[in-house]
Formats: sequence, structure tokens, C-alpha cells
Amino acid sequence: MNAVPKVPALAQPTLKDAMRLAAGGVAVVTAGVGEERTGLTATSATALSIDPPTMIVCVNRNASALPVIGRRRHFCVNMLAAEHEHVANRFAGFGDVKGAARYAEADWLPHATGALTLEGALASIDCEVEELIERHSHVIVIGAVRGVRIGAGEPLVYARGRYHRLARP
Repeated sequence: MNAVPKVPALAQPTLKDAMRLAAGGVAVVTAGVGEERTGLTATSATALSIDPPTMIVCVNRNASALPVIGRRRHFCVNMLAAEHEHVANRFAGFGDVKGAARYAEADWLPHATGALTLEGALASIDCEVEELIERHSHVIVIGAVRGVRIGAGEPLVYARGRYHRLARP
């Protein structure tokens, strides 16, 4: 009988290593108005409930957007289309771009709460903060949906530490 070959053990895989394998849509979460505008790139934004419509976003405690979300009590989840990779990079802080400067090189429209919507996003979900829950390195931000805009295009996807575009059927 042939022996089953042993698979070499990985050197201490981590939760981060495992989660990098899960493909996820890329969103830019916006908050603030005027020069207080800021935001972040996230793959951890999802619907918590459809009835009532509620979103959840996990934000690192060190994110500059977190205090603004707490003060303004609003945020907008902008689901990015494939052509918005440059927007994802700006809001991820590449090139040391911070605060209101992250909004350059794209067109933005205000939603009902005052949070900004990316023109041309696949979808924009405007939320009013219901609750902030502190857990470990992150804060779970729960938001009541106050408005939704739907766009068109193919989603920008993140997996294995880089962006991907879905193949068209």
C-alpha cells in the first residue's frame, strides 16, 4: 500500500494569514465634513441586518477616521468598482495622504447624513451611528442605514494581499 505523502507544516500560521485567503469586496468608509473629512479603506464592512437595514464596519482603534465617526455620528460605506483602485490606495494612506486630501482625484457627493458618496461607486450606503463597541484592537461600528445609492460596474476585490478584478462572464 502506498503511503500518503505528508504535507509540510506551515511555520505558525496566523489568523491574518488565514483571512488573507478570503476574497472580499473593497470599500472606502467616509466620515466628516469640510476639512474634517477623512476615511479609510476596508474589507470589513457588511450588512448586519436587512430589517431594519443596518451596517457593521470594523475600524482599527488607531485609525484617524474613528474619532470623526464618533463625533459626527455618521459614515458612508462606498463599495468600490474595479476602476477605483487608486481611491482605495489613497484612503489606505499610500503616499502618506491623510484627512481631506484623500478626497482629491475623485468626485464626491453629500448623502443625507453629511457623509460623502463616491460618484461612480458600485453602491454607497449612508449610515447614522447607532453604537460603537470596543473589542481588542478594533471598534465595531454599527450604523442605521439612512440612504442607499446604486451604481454600475464590476467590484474591486482584495485577496492574498492585493487587489483583483473579477473575470467577466
